[in-house]
Amino acid sequence: MKAGPREAPHMSDHPHHSRGGEGTRRASPALDVDAVLDDAATRIVVCCGSGGVGKTTTAAALGLRAAERGRRVVVLTVDPARRLAQSMGLTELDNVPRPVAGVKGSGELHAMMLDMKRTFDEIIEAHADPERARQILTNPFYQSLSSSFSGTQEYMAMEKLGQLRRADEWDLIVVDTPPSRSALDFLDAPERLGRFLDGRLIRILMAPAKAGGRSAFKLLNAGFGLVAGAMTKILGAQFLKDIQTFVAALDAVFGGFRQRAEQTYRLLQAPGTAFVVVAAPERDAMREASYFVERLAEERMPLAGLVVNRVHRSCAPALSAARSAAAAEELEARGEHELTAAVLRLHAGRMQLAAREQREQEHFASAHPTVPITQVPAMPEDVHDLAGLREIGELLAS
Repeated sequence: MKAGPREAPHMSDHPHHSRGGEGTRRASPALDVDAVLDDAATRIVVCCGSGGVGKTTTAAALGLRAAERGRRVVVLTVDPARRLAQSMGLTELDNVPRPVAGVKGSGELHAMMLDMKRTFDEIIEAHADPERARQILTNPFYQSLSSSFSGTQEYMAMEKLGQLRRADEWDLIVVDTPPSRSALDFLDAPERLGRFLDGRLIRILMAPAKAGGRSAFKLLNAGFGLVAGAMTKILGAQFLKDIQTFVAALDAVFGGFRQRAEQTYRLLQAPGTAFVVVAAPERDAMREASYFVERLAEERMPLAGLVVNRVHRSCAPALSAARSAAAAEELEARGEHELTAAVLRLHAGRMQLAAREQREQEHFASAHPTVPITQVPAMPEDVHDLAGLREIGELLAS
């Protein structure tokens, strides 16, 4: 699934996806969020970034803004936190899109949370005959694989995205990527799961079934017998049997797994998809954002731009940190206006933090000067309702 050239088809190449930046972001174009959301050709927006940078809130805010600008939207989140459901006024999110009340304008907003195991079950039920599906769904090894195997969540996120897109019920699908070690693990998951199911161990376990069941098992060479004997000692006879039964039953439907994964992968590369990288203005998060941008280019995924979230600003930017600290020191030396001195110290610290954050953004911009950027200032409290999401959406587009 890897692409050849490193040049990515950036959405910023289109004139309505960027506009001139200003001030400290002069080197980078500004991300025109509304142009992305309003473009009828844009059918999928994927929010990716490292953990804890606000991907879920950003995805929900983008979905709400698109709905209130007239589009029929579904937000797919795989974040186990319940903040998204609460902020949208829903008591719960599950594997089925739920309508969100309180949306202003002519559009519609639905939200759902990926149920990894249920999605896996749906695949088996849809692509296997009833008896084979029953064998797989009741198999202990399958139950473990579908709930906890590394990469299953990311694979199922892609599977659910493909299902939603094929249904063609939505003008726009907004995806909040899994909270995994790397936010782009979901791009690797189909290949990783495929390698597991196509691996040498699985082929060995598949051999008895492909050779004709129990009677054929006795005809296998001594090499397999040695391997099976060693595995039985390590895993136990019943567990080994469960794996063999699962692999034999799954063999008939796995071809569909890979085919759909490749279709979804191509869908992510198509012009109708827009990747939005979300980062906090901190060194590690910005480095991760830089990696995401480079990886998207390698995979030829269309990049809309970067959202720098929780940026600290001051209402008195003309007062530098040095002047503020000096004034506080003078007041403290006189023993006067202790409260004023404390406020000046706070302001100095905030200005120093803002300067550090700006340097991190400048480092990113110097490495990726064509990537459009928008900033969202740090909010005094967490978002907990539609009004908060609406405000975030306005800030994203400002």
